[in-house]
Amino acid sequence: MAKFLLSLHLLAVALCIGPVAVAVSMFPRKARAALAAGPEQEGARASVRLLHRIGNLYALIGLAVPLLGIGTAQAMDVLGNAWLIASIVLTAVAAGVLLLFVLPGQQATIDALDATADQDAETARATAKLKLLPMTAGVFNLLWAVVLVLMVIRPGSTTGS
Repeated sequence: MAKFLLSLHLLAVALCIGPVAVAVSMFPRKARAALAAGPEQEGARASVRLLHRIGNLYALIGLAVPLLGIGTAQAMDVLGNAWLIASIVLTAVAAGVLLLFVLPGQQATIDALDATADQDAETARATAKLKLLPMTAGVFNLLWAVVLVLMVIRPGSTTGS
């Protein structure tokens, strides 16, 4: 059962976290182009909306990753190991960064693109939030990279690997 759960967990990581990581990384560059392009650049705006939709959808589906991970850890009897607890904490921090900073920053950009009245003020607010998005996207991706390393190295593991 542990191998089956581990396989599902890894599949969920690849299919859920990967798209979110790519979408949040691409969003700031595409958003700058869409905000600067003006009304004639609908293609850039569509790209920004799509990347935001991908981030939202896969963040929701990505809830399967920690759930399957905890199930796998319980089946492997490693739930109390320090490396796993650190991974759980880092995963929670990554989720917090995504939910509190990345997705709201993206939504502010989308709102600025959709605003018709008071366009200059909306764009100024979105541009200010957009300055933080590359950093928060990088922090989100770095946290997942650290979790991945912890999962592979597993300090104190008795598996001999």
